Amino acid sequence: MNTKEILVTKEEQERQEQYTELVRELPHRPQSYYVVTYGCQMNAHDSEKIAGMLDRMGMKPAEERETADFVIFNTCCVRENAERRALGNVTWLKEVRKTKPDMIIAVCGCMIQEPGMAETILKQYRFVDLAFGTANLHKLPEMMYETLNSGIQQVCVEDKDVIAEGLPVRRLRQDAAYLTIMYGCNNFCSFCIVPYVRGRERSREMSSILHEAEALAQSGVKEIMLLGQNVNSYGKGLPGNPTFASLLKQLDEIGIPRIRFMTSHPKDLSDELIDVMSCGKHILPQFHLPVQSGNNEILEKMNRHYTREQYLDRVRKLREAIPGIGLSTDIIVSFPGETEAQFEDTMSLVQEVRYDSAFTFIYSPRKGTKAAKMEDLIPEEVSRERIQRLIALQEELQQDTLKRFIGSEEEILVEGLSRRSKTAVSGKGRHAISITVNGSEEDIGQILKCRVTGLKNNTLTGERV
Repeated sequence: MNTKEILVTKEEQERQEQYTELVRELPHRPQSYYVVTYGCQMNAHDSEKIAGMLDRMGMKPAEERETADFVIFNTCCVRENAERRALGNVTWLKEVRKTKPDMIIAVCGCMIQEPGMAETILKQYRFVDLAFGTANLHKLPEMMYETLNSGIQQVCVEDKDVIAEGLPVRRLRQDAAYLTIMYGCNNFCSFCIVPYVRGRERSREMSSILHEAEALAQSGVKEIMLLGQNVNSYGKGLPGNPTFASLLKQLDEIGIPRIRFMTSHPKDLSDELIDVMSCGKHILPQFHLPVQSGNNEILEKMNRHYTREQYLDRVRKLREAIPGIGLSTDIIVSFPGETEAQFEDTMSLVQEVRYDSAFTFIYSPRKGTKAAKMEDLIPEEVSRERIQRLIALQEELQQDTLKRFIGSEEEILVEGLSRRSKTAVSGKGRHAISITVNGSEEDIGQILKCRVTGLKNNTLTGERV
């Protein structure tokens, strides 16, 4: 697919800007808004764009959703629990609106892109005023104007494969920023609904990404997080077929002090990327590399396109090139048909790799995926017992792996005051581990040097150098 064919046209951008001005001029437009976000960093960044557009429409953020004139739920559907929680909160807001009848309610994000969900919203959630999919954020001004003028429910789930450049952003933090480099996914893992709701892979032009990064650098941002469902496959379909490694190298030269990225797929982790990371000045020594399972048969059923042995080879090369690199992962327990022996393969892989952190989940069927049609579902009590064993092993290993930092010097980007002390601050170190050190509110947003002195649960403690 040619990128030029999927970019939102200049005419469409100008059209939405006109609607933005029309909303600003409406005397009955909402004065305040509240964005509720579920899911991943991609969703969080989409919420920043939504807030940016609402700012331009003349609205201001409210401190609580109950007091806002406009409440929007940016939803996730990767796991069924997130979907149920979102719909539960939307329904609860229906009761709140009985005392605030002019409140406008919107639902957007991945959940709306699910097959049949738009129809469900129209029929069962008629109190929802706006509903739109992941690729329709840029149409928010138009939908808002139509809702305010007609009072008719607006639903839009078109153009799943477009890219909208130049949307305004209200960043959650001034010292750190998300930077999306690509959208969608082509992998079609059998358990994952993302390709169906976020569309196929489409990469942003490298020049657009670099221009945005340069603007962030000039604004004083100290850390960027590059986002994509599979950043390792960046560039496929673009003229010249640039690679993620080549993009990362150019971003490193801009001079932003800290560069992170996620998520990566093991099958696309190249030697070129490992080399660029090992030589980078600002690329942080941390890698999130989801394994999902340690058993080859389960990996094949998951449609992951790598083996246990290939995964371990990538881990070995990363650690040889970048000594001390921080590794984290995702693991699914009790995939359909998983035997005890196959689960033990996952346990032994975790034992061998020794991750700094791991996000563990019990398999959750998602309608529309290949795995949802698989038989041999694992009983709930077996699944709970397995994940408890996995968590216990990971916590034991994590305590040991994090001890390597004690006595070393680290840099942290301070995110805020410690929850337990007003004379201490906390933030992420270069390896994405939270570190608490002595400090004050004036340190928030600054990069501090510290010496790690201790370990507490899954975080480190230290003192400023």
